[in-house]
Amino acid sequence: MLRLYYAPGTCALATHIALEEAGAPYEAVPVDFSSQKQRGPEYLAVNPKGRVPALVTESGTLTETPGLLLFVAQRFPDADLAPLEDPFALAQLQEFNSYLCSTVHVAHAHGRRGARWADDTAAIEAMKRKVPATMTECFELIERKLLKGPWVMGGQYTICDPYLFTIGSWIEGDGVDTTKLPRVIEHRRRMLARPAVQKAMAAEGTQIS
Repeated sequence: MLRLYYAPGTCALATHIALEEAGAPYEAVPVDFSSQKQRGPEYLAVNPKGRVPALVTESGTLTETPGLLLFVAQRFPDADLAPLEDPFALAQLQEFNSYLCSTVHVAHAHGRRGARWADDTAAIEAMKRKVPATMTECFELIERKLLKGPWVMGGQYTICDPYLFTIGSWIEGDGVDTTKLPRVIEHRRRMLARPAVQKAMAAEGTQIS
């Protein structure tokens, strides 16, 4: 059985949803960030990065959301969560998820994890102030160009959708004006109606309006 390590309010929700969508046999294991369990020796033995998500599989442990999502899609192909037979479409899917991981999530983290990049208090505060602008820029690009509709890749629901849903749930807290993102917000509503999303959120105690 697969084992997913997660913390509520993190990007681990995307993989949690994908596992539910795939009908995968798995165990969800919470990691208590409030008591720094992610830095403890027990969890570091699972994921030396000290972050979530981590997915323990039959072949070993995986980290980083794009990798976990692709694993779920390939491990459970009958769920049809990725265009596995189309190299170009699969690369486009990975392109989108890589953008969320390497650019959008990092822009968000500048508001809460500035100490990863700077020690100077003024620099950290400057990063925080920039977050509304950088996150708005990211999501305006998603709104205008990247979200094909009704799902990220167009007509097919894929592993891009739980990832966008998860990171998109942070934008109000990042000071983004969601009235300018009607397609992103409609995507959120569509996701909230899915049973797999509801089940994963309930398990994590997460509420997204």
